[in-house]
Amino acid sequence: MYEQIAANKRRAVLCVIAFFFLWVGIGALVGVIAAAVSKQPDSTPNYGGAIAFGAVVAAILALLGVAYSISSGARLVLAVSGAREADPNQYRQLHNLVEELAIGDGLPKPAVYVIDDPSPNAFATGTSPNKAAITATTGLLEIMNREELEGVLGHEMSHIKNYDVRLLLIVTTLIGLAGLLASIVWRNAIFFRPRGRDSGQIMIVVFVAGILLAMVAVVFGPLIKLALSRRREELADVSSVGLTRNPEGLISALKKLQQNDKPFKKFNHATAAMCIDDPLQHHEGWFHRLFDTHPPIDQRIAILEHLAFTKEAPGATS
Repeated sequence: MYEQIAANKRRAVLCVIAFFFLWVGIGALVGVIAAAVSKQPDSTPNYGGAIAFGAVVAAILALLGVAYSISSGARLVLAVSGAREADPNQYRQLHNLVEELAIGDGLPKPAVYVIDDPSPNAFATGTSPNKAAITATTGLLEIMNREELEGVLGHEMSHIKNYDVRLLLIVTTLIGLAGLLASIVWRNAIFFRPRGRDSGQIMIVVFVAGILLAMVAVVFGPLIKLALSRRREELADVSSVGLTRNPEGLISALKKLQQNDKPFKKFNHATAAMCIDDPLQHHEGWFHRLFDTHPPIDQRIAILEHLAFTKEAPGATS
């Protein structure tokens, strides 16, 4: 299992690097287009300078996005999801389980939050085991018994231990930044009309930049995020079993989550990948699964049931 986790970490880092260079490539392409459309009849465009300028601007934006995600991304996720600190007296069992699992994993105890929402779900966020938080909805706490809740929290603790939370936070921030910039560009394209003989060229560059940023936010970003998430969910399930020594708890919890039909009100496509189960869809068909950041719950349960059977089989070794 440790080899799989290490390999998965390497793939995740490569995905983030690829995403960064995608930003740089978009900046370079916009620079080339800007140089081409502004070309004067009797002059040769400085494509080299345009490529360098566009790439540098895009790289700076991407680095600013990464810096923001590391410094403030977790607080932003907690704020937009409506999370509040879990009172230690009111949510004593939740705090006790998080502390026990943290000790068992050799990690500092994460901050504990709750969301007042009837939809059962949970997620972890943060940048490292020293700066992490685990959040559960009130709906999850209502339907899970102690054994099931331990399995869910063990899953989230595994995301923290494997630094999944940092990678997803960075990618989510870059996707959100691309979407924000795309919306700003398109708004300017609609309401702003430059004047002068170069107005047509300026509008071409604006439209191209808007299209490319929208593609990052809607197509390339989600594809990279699902590449980061699908395998990580299965590994977190298995890691949770290794931590709790009880596959039945998480199996039972996943079966309850599978039956959930209550939407998670304050979550969106950018943050859904952080949850133990995708709050936006329940794997209805092949098209949904194409961009789904989570494997089907049936598949996750089957893996855990096989693991439980292997451990219980006569003569099985751990």
